[in-house]
Amino acid sequence: MSTADAAAPLRVFVVSGEESGDQLGAALVASLRARSDRPVVLSGVGGERLAAAGLVTLFPLEDIAVMGMTEVIGRLPTLIERIRQTVEAAVAARPDVVILIDSPDFTHRVGRRIRKLAPSIPIVGYVSPSVWAWREGRARKMATFVDRLLAILPFEPAVHARLGGPPCVYVGHPLLEKIGVLRPAPGERRALGDGPPVLLVLPGSRRSEVRRLLDDFGTAVAAVVARVGPCEIILPAVPHLSDDILRRTQAWTIRPQVVVSEAEKHAAFRRAHVALAASGTVSLELALAGVPMVVAYRLDAVYRSLKRLNRIIRIARVSSMVLPNIIIGENAVPEFLDEDAGAASLAAALVPLLSDSPERAAQLAAFSRLDAAMRLPDGRPPSVSAAEVVLEVAGAEPRHV
Repeated sequence: MSTADAAAPLRVFVVSGEESGDQLGAALVASLRARSDRPVVLSGVGGERLAAAGLVTLFPLEDIAVMGMTEVIGRLPTLIERIRQTVEAAVAARPDVVILIDSPDFTHRVGRRIRKLAPSIPIVGYVSPSVWAWREGRARKMATFVDRLLAILPFEPAVHARLGGPPCVYVGHPLLEKIGVLRPAPGERRALGDGPPVLLVLPGSRRSEVRRLLDDFGTAVAAVVARVGPCEIILPAVPHLSDDILRRTQAWTIRPQVVVSEAEKHAAFRRAHVALAASGTVSLELALAGVPMVVAYRLDAVYRSLKRLNRIIRIARVSSMVLPNIIIGENAVPEFLDEDAGAASLAAALVPLLSDSPERAAQLAAFSRLDAAMRLPDGRPPSVSAAEVVLEVAGAEPRHV
């Protein structure tokens, strides 16, 4: 590489579709800057964390942070326009690399169009869609526009190899970098029976999830308190949903303490004895923090209709949708889907977890095996491993540290 080339910035176009992707992107950018011999210049789509890293987003994440077919259909005109806008900006920027972070319903459409219009631009996918669970044909489709896929679950490279997906490498789950703030210091989590237990309520980070789950979560919490006695109820909320959650929980029989900041959320995880959570990454976060849980999920109306036709269209191909269960290979965490996710069922599964029961012991024993299953062989932080792959795909030299 010439001196002039070495002085040129590394142009990175990031496309993040929601809050979790914004966090991933910000950590990746920090590692890219630490590892690259060239200054890193950002463009693309992101939220507050990528903005703090220097990204001027093309539009707010709220425009595209949708989930479920019903919500996608309802906002289709906006989504189509945002896809067009993102593709045009990426092609015009001629970046050294495009990074598509999660949110496949949006980012994959962007990636396919970039590949068609500017096939020489390298594209990295960060976070595999759950092709191991459903819609496995997405793996082969990704191979047409993704040059390298960064997996955050250890079994995913083998899955993509089997399904004909893009070249895929496990870079480690970003939660591995948060273990220090998730796990309690001695005495920080009281022993069960030493005062009211702490119950976390986590209804999701998307408005649609909250709308489908929050009322039943509130009824379940009231039933638990009626059976076991007073509990301290903490509800960590993402900032853009906190006002809505505060309004909707005013009618709860047992009012939760709603916390918004990342520091408050981590403190709650360190103190918690049990959790009621929407299915998603938070289940892995809770498991790494050593918090037994009950998980619930409701499909949107369109997917629920498809589920009823599962003799024709098979929705899921795994025995669990809970990440700790899948990684460990044991259905230790109880999960309730759709019509099974009623308040009475959730409360009945939560109550045993608030004592030294076999159910609680089984979850804690399963969680103890997560570290070994997820750790990278070289012990590097996931964001550093991801940055190394991105630099390789972009044809940039890493700084020797």
